[in-house]
Amino acid sequence: MRSLLIFALVGLGAQLVDGALGMAFGVTASTLLVLSGVAAAQASAAVHLAEVGTTLASGLSHWRFKNIDWRIVLKLGVPGAVGAFAGATVLSSLSTEDAAPLMATILLVIGVYVLLRFSLRTPPVFRSGATPHTAKFLTPLGLFGGFIDASGGGGWGPVTTSTLLSRGKTAPRTVIGSVSASEFLVAVSASIGFLVGLREEFLHNIPIVLGLAAGGVVAAPLAAWLVSKVSPALLGTGVGGVIVLTNAQKLVKYFGIQGAASTAIYAVIAVAWAALVVVAWRTSRAPEYVDADADMPVEEGAEDSGVSTR
Repeated sequence: MRSLLIFALVGLGAQLVDGALGMAFGVTASTLLVLSGVAAAQASAAVHLAEVGTTLASGLSHWRFKNIDWRIVLKLGVPGAVGAFAGATVLSSLSTEDAAPLMATILLVIGVYVLLRFSLRTPPVFRSGATPHTAKFLTPLGLFGGFIDASGGGGWGPVTTSTLLSRGKTAPRTVIGSVSASEFLVAVSASIGFLVGLREEFLHNIPIVLGLAAGGVVAAPLAAWLVSKVSPALLGTGVGGVIVLTNAQKLVKYFGIQGAASTAIYAVIAVAWAALVVVAWRTSRAPEYVDADADMPVEEGAEDSGVSTR
């Protein structure tokens, strides 16, 4: 019972992060599970199956708060599911260790771009209605994100959310809600792939899965409410900071940087992030920003479809 409660608290914390920022459930949950004594392989397998429940709850909650563009969900989620199944079924024969530092570098660059874009200037989406992303752009992004998520133990949120935010065509809350909803398809597909590949071994993680799912389901409505209340500038800056810090940590570990050097790197990132959060907060409170956001035209047909353009 004690272990189940610990796993539930891990799921609650991870879902608050993922639901509010549109990423990092897998990274957060896996890290906390390993810290609680769960083997790394078991943690990764359990997280993917638990995400079936948490992403469903998160998607429903974001739908309730009108944070979802269903066009993005379908164009991103379906190819993402295909990529996730492929990644899960070939995980035993495909190593992603050599690609880890390259991926971390790419995501770090995207994170810096998102961080600066949303903190230092108002993205185009704040001045006009949302611009739809094309299937030509979303399909390969979904395939790539799904494959990386399943074969690398996580990454759907960092790959897709950071990329969509960097495009500046959709409000951060809509990006986060749509990515969270589409992740349900990815989680289901990845779980089927792992079940086919691991069989009985995968089912040994059921107690962990139940705890993670229970905590995640409880946290999903609160996370969806939070993302609907935070200003886009602050939200985009927060997401960018998470991307930078997460991938900087991967690179620091990969290159074996320790001691004072690693502490200095994290300190610089933390101070810069905090300063940009302050800038974003001031930007969100500026009269011209508030007026522009209040007068933003609603995209034709958005009310009928339940899609939010704010």
